[in-house]
Amino acid sequence: MSNLLRHRLFWPALSLVALIALNTAVRPRFIQITVRDGELYGALIDILRQCAPLMLVSLGMTLVIATRGIDLSVGAVMAVSGAVALTIIDGSADPGSVGTVLVAIVCGVGVALVLGVWNGFLVAVLKIQPIIATLVLMLAGRGVALLITDGFITTVNSKPLEFVAGGHLLGLPFALFIWVAATVAIALAERRTALGMLTEAVGINPEASRLAGVRSRGIILGAYVASGTLAGVAGIIYSSNIRAADANAAGELIELYAILAVVLGGTSLMGGKFSIAGTVIGVLIIQTLQSTILFLGVSSAESPVFFAVVVVIVVLIQSPRVHQAARRLTRGRPSRPAPELRTEAEVAP
Repeated sequence: MSNLLRHRLFWPALSLVALIALNTAVRPRFIQITVRDGELYGALIDILRQCAPLMLVSLGMTLVIATRGIDLSVGAVMAVSGAVALTIIDGSADPGSVGTVLVAIVCGVGVALVLGVWNGFLVAVLKIQPIIATLVLMLAGRGVALLITDGFITTVNSKPLEFVAGGHLLGLPFALFIWVAATVAIALAERRTALGMLTEAVGINPEASRLAGVRSRGIILGAYVASGTLAGVAGIIYSSNIRAADANAAGELIELYAILAVVLGGTSLMGGKFSIAGTVIGVLIIQTLQSTILFLGVSSAESPVFFAVVVVIVVLIQSPRVHQAARRLTRGRPSRPAPELRTEAEVAP
């Protein structure tokens, strides 16, 4: 039991289960799943579908944070990716063509990959602080997206594009398959090869890993490329969900939620050890919280305060110091043994 309590995923998983149990107690329909026309619907299914953009961004953020970095530009990259893809679809002769949509998606994600290379170049090659390097693209990226869309919200009617975020495959949301596939691919690459160990080594001590023969520059560059690419896919899903390219709203504050999800999952901001499974749980916690806020009817002005309070509670539940204090309270302070009285003969040398 003690080993289970010490597992890095125990407390995040317990927090998620507690949130689901609380929602179920308030509204029993929360865990109900219905089948209509062979497709699954319900609150839990909605959470798994709606968390796709944040999940993809958080997976990339996990890799970046593992290298002792940060990527503040993921929201802007989402906006650029969506703007490129929907501009291509809107300008095509047949917006409803599957081929047109595929070309647009490849172009949008390709641009996001290039932006990831740019971030990685600034951090890994030019040695610019990650928060400064990515802040440049964070500020300029949305301006680029606005230039691509001429400052307007580009809307399109395309069934293949709508399928990305709203379609179903084998009864489940298609967006769920996207983030699950990304999670499995990253987990296999990081945990079934030496790449994960090298990433942690770079995060713990970049200079020592370089002296040991690890190509830290390539590891760091790859992390930012992955982050940019995943943010690009997230931008496509977001644009598909609203059927438009909104440069101002796409990915707004998602970088902060992604960092929060990574930390809730047990990854340290100091770099080194990271957990892909923990990030998945962290994202599900945040998405469940957002679903709870909507159900309770909390106003948009009050929802950040409510969200912050619940997050603080969740973080406290996971705090090692809180765990130690709780154990001391439950066990009680051990009484100190009374000092032994010795005779003068025992004291004398």
